Amino acid sequence: MRISTRARYGLRLMVDLAVKHGKGPILLKDVSRDQEISEKYLSQIIIPLKTAGLVKSFRGAHGGYTLQREPGTINLFEIVSALEGDLGLVECVTVPTACHRTDICVTQAVWCQVSRAIADTLAKITLADLVEKHKALSRAHSYSI
Repeated sequence: MRISTRARYGLRLMVDLAVKHGKGPILLKDVSRDQEISEKYLSQIIIPLKTAGLVKSFRGAHGGYTLQREPGTINLFEIVSALEGDLGLVECVTVPTACHRTDICVTQAVWCQVSRAIADTLAKITLADLVEKHKALSRAHSYSI
């Protein structure tokens, strides 16, 4: 299983917004520059994040994007699932009727367990956790967003 570029870049976008949280709306061109991600691609990624209620937009001269909620209340499961959709490893994890063998398949339980472990891990990590890691890395490497 691989997480898509869309989810990886979307998470970087959200971390950037979290690091700058409370400083007013952030322009995508600034995130693009800081994260080295195409502004055009970010403008596509922001849409499902906005739809999921994770970011809000502001129009006008002082427009841009901010987090909809505090960084400590947004977890990685919310972000990744907004960008990836269903995180089940195989279809039968979320739609057991997709396979006629679900009742007798010993591997289906394994896929459910692994999918649940991924979801649980992502749900335990918040943007605030990643902001703290970012600050520690910035101090250690004199790097900043």
